[in-house]
Amino acid sequence: MSEQGHHEELIKGIAEQMKILLKESEQAIYIYLDDSHKVCNKKFADLLGYKSPKAWADSEAPLSDVVEDDQQKVIDAYSNASEKGVAGSTNVKMKNIKTGEILNINLIISPIIYEGHIFTIHFLSKV
Repeated sequence: MSEQGHHEELIKGIAEQMKILLKESEQAIYIYLDDSHKVCNKKFADLLGYKSPKAWADSEAPLSDVVEDDQQKVIDAYSNASEKGVAGSTNVKMKNIKTGEILNINLIISPIIYEGHIFTIHFLSKV
C-alpha cells in the first residue's frame, strides 16, 4: 500500500474510533495527521462556514482559516504537540469562510496516538 493509501486508512480508522467524541462533544473538534489527512466534526465545519465536515477535510490549506498574524501560533502549538508530546492552548483569530466573520477562538491542541502514528486533536471554543 502506498503512503497516501496508508494515511487514508489511518484517518478513516481514527475517525471511526473517535466518532462518539466527534459527534457528542459540545466543542468544535478536528483531528489532524497532515494537510491531506484530517477529519472534523459538524460543529467545527459549522463554526467556520463549511458545508460539511468533508468539505473542510477536502481543503488542502487548513491554516487558511486562521488569520495570517496568528498562523505561527498554531504552527508552534502543533509542533509542540506532534514533535515534543506537549499539549497546549492558545487564543487565535479564525475566519468563517461563508460570512467573513472573524472569530476569537481558544484552541487546545494535544497529541494522540493511533496505530503507532502521532496525530493531533484540536478543540476549539469561541471566547
